Amino acid sequence: MERSSWASDDVDIEHASPARVYDYYLGGSHNFAVDRQMARQAMDLWPELPLIMQANRAFLRRSVRYLVSQGITQFLDIGSGIPTEGNVHEVAQAAAPEARVVYVDVDPVAAAHSRTILAGNQHADVVQADLRDVTTIFDHPQTRQLLDPTQPIGVLMVAMLHFVPDEADPASIVAQYRKMMPPGSHLVLSHATHEGRPDQAGSHTELYRRAGAPLTMRSRLEVEALFDGFDLVAPGVVFLPLWRPDSPADVDDHPERFTGFAAVGRCR
Repeated sequence: MERSSWASDDVDIEHASPARVYDYYLGGSHNFAVDRQMARQAMDLWPELPLIMQANRAFLRRSVRYLVSQGITQFLDIGSGIPTEGNVHEVAQAAAPEARVVYVDVDPVAAAHSRTILAGNQHADVVQADLRDVTTIFDHPQTRQLLDPTQPIGVLMVAMLHFVPDEADPASIVAQYRKMMPPGSHLVLSHATHEGRPDQAGSHTELYRRAGAPLTMRSRLEVEALFDGFDLVAPGVVFLPLWRPDSPADVDDHPERFTGFAAVGRCR
């Protein structure tokens, strides 16, 4: 398989990566044949997947603008993937030029490409780390340089926690971040669910399992439980298009078909 110039030798190009598959769904170019193959297999089972991923990215943009409106100007994007058009620092800095962003991803392609596109941006950087390494992420030199731990922060876990199995206790991971977040901080979260389209859940979950990226879809109640210690911002935990849409025209007649929940919580 041909290695692109932007992929270093330590990047695994033989196995599909969720970050690169997501990039493909969004129309990006930082993916390999193995990622495109997995994406096409998933789309054969579920043709609406690109629309779902685009709705997820649209929610990210709306949530970042909301946080800026609430005075949040520093962001920690966990599991950021490969930043494509409309990423966090672009949206945040368009509204508040002083906004600072630290992207975090364990995938070396995501981290390497992030460094490339962020070159010259003094207010954004990337940390390559696992989301479970909470102390490492907050103590990392790039994080310490850009983020003020005494001021409210926006922590984003967008389309991330469904890759954390139940036995890894995602609620405890979120709780560790909450302990590091000053009062007034916000958590932004989206999560895959079997609610809405249960007929598609099994085949899609099996595909990700075979690809080595097991996916755990969760119910609305399970997603709400992740916000322990946070006050949910209205409208609470809702399907992706229903979280503070820019226009009523942006809301699909059947928002449940997007099979992802979105929510924002304020740290008490």
